[in-house]
Amino acid sequence: MDDAREYIDLKTAPDAAPPVEGAPSIPAAELERITADVVRALKTVYDPEIPVDIYELGLIYRVDLSDERVLTIDMTLTAPGCPVAGEMPGWVEGAVRGIDGVEDVKVNMVFDPLWTPERMSDEAKLELGYL
Repeated sequence: MDDAREYIDLKTAPDAAPPVEGAPSIPAAELERITADVVRALKTVYDPEIPVDIYELGLIYRVDLSDERVLTIDMTLTAPGCPVAGEMPGWVEGAVRGIDGVEDVKVNMVFDPLWTPERMSDEAKLELGYL
């Protein structure tokens, strides 16, 4: 299920593009560190009804870091009527906000596509008895 992690794609301006004067860019080594820190932070946030973190559950659909170091996260819930729907984006924002190199955080709640158990990692499926 390695391809399930393709939606975690922190990126900056393409390497082949010449730098634009005055536009910030993030060095590859720093971007790699920030990516690892984001994943680590996301793994600290749990759906209170499910004993698996939101990253392994597949609730994170997209992560993008702009050249201005604004981290934008698109996430979903296991169900639109989830009791913590109003709180979970704040938990995610709080988890990633302190990451060195991230200036601001924006968390978007999305429901397209709807979440299904197929989005879970093998680790989550094993923990929840799907394997």
